[in-house]
Amino acid sequence: MPVRRGRRTGGAEEITPAAGPPRPGGGGPGGPPPRGGARWRVGRAVRPAALAVELVDELVDGTKSAALPLIRHDLALSYWQIGLLASVPLVAGSLLELPIPILAGAGPWRRRTVLGGGAVFIAALLAVAAARSFGGLLIAFVVFFPASGAFVSLTQAALMDADPGRLAQHMARWNLAGSAGSVAGPLLLAVLLACGGGWRAAYLVLAAGAAVAWLGAARTGRRPAADKAIPRAAEPAAPPAADRPAGASRLDRLRQAAAALRRADVLRWVVLLQIADLLLDVLTGFLALYFVDVVHATPAQAAIAVAVRLAAGLAGNTVLVGVLERVGGRSLLRASAVAAALLYPGFLLAPGLVPKLVVLAALSAATAPWYPVLQSELYRSLPGRSGVAVSLTSAAGLVGGLGPLAVGLVAQRAGLLWAMGCLTIVPLALWISISSSDFLPHRG
Repeated sequence: MPVRRGRRTGGAEEITPAAGPPRPGGGGPGGPPPRGGARWRVGRAVRPAALAVELVDELVDGTKSAALPLIRHDLALSYWQIGLLASVPLVAGSLLELPIPILAGAGPWRRRTVLGGGAVFIAALLAVAAARSFGGLLIAFVVFFPASGAFVSLTQAALMDADPGRLAQHMARWNLAGSAGSVAGPLLLAVLLACGGGWRAAYLVLAAGAAVAWLGAARTGRRPAADKAIPRAAEPAAPPAADRPAGASRLDRLRQAAAALRRADVLRWVVLLQIADLLLDVLTGFLALYFVDVVHATPAQAAIAVAVRLAAGLAGNTVLVGVLERVGGRSLLRASAVAAALLYPGFLLAPGLVPKLVVLAALSAATAPWYPVLQSELYRSLPGRSGVAVSLTSAAGLVGGLGPLAVGLVAQRAGLLWAMGCLTIVPLALWISISSSDFLPHRG
């Protein structure tokens, strides 16, 4: 990232503007727009609906992780099929999602894409609830991933565009909303199980929640008659002319994406997001199976373990929102990588259920900064091109999707404990990469 040293804002380095005195949390030359300004009001309008969309998305993910043992038992799935359920939808979904942010651009087309993706998102959840075989479940998951990209990822891009001077802070709040959804997912499943329901009922409830979030996103896009001067909340203000070529077409945006992928500073953050995900979502995806098959816990105890991980992550993300106002993002990443390098092996080696839960909680809190800071750095490396950033993340998902498949394959051949042990390299790789990233040149 930047070689020209500037001020630290929101935990990530920024270049000090050439004109105007710097102001904390600045959103442009000389700092953020006045609180009465259009962009600030747009950001305030977008934020609640955007965070609701992310909350529902992670509610789905948290429920899926906790329900995986039940799904495996109900459909008689093998470890290999579990790995396929994690990898094939991710790879195929990333391939389908790849052109969507670039083609959608900004403005009305982005809004229509978000709402269309949300409708498919809801339909995919209903299809999961109705699945009666591995093939049907796989198809539903494959459909879900690009729908989530259109509905959730473009909503995130709109939030970033609405207030580009506080990317790390907005990503921290985004991650906090997601953590809340992730924690609520296992609890939702536990409540439904206690009431005599099952994982299918959980997915029906998730579809209903997604419909509520979709309605919120649809309402946010409407512009009051008395406020015509403000851009639509779901259609963030266009980036500065320096960052957006006049009359840029879809072909121009495709060329911008290809050029961005050749930049070392951009590629670094894209790759690091996929590496970090191995000890984030991939670990969470296999956690319930680990507690059932390796620790010999009951499915209910495994659901508690997932809830502990997600609750600790929620606590970490809550603290992170305030910490990023005072501590540099990359410094925080380096410290958390060192902590994770010690805690993750400790989690695998801890004897008994309770000690593992204690170390797991500490590990989950320690890794809280990884995704929001890395993603905000990617957005920062591509000012005014949030759609390109989303597309590059999708492209990286084509390779990152091999992670769950590799874990499932190693677990099938050598056991789940050995497969989980392979992830000990992740914190070290992250620390080395972050430590050397300060020397990368930055080009806006």
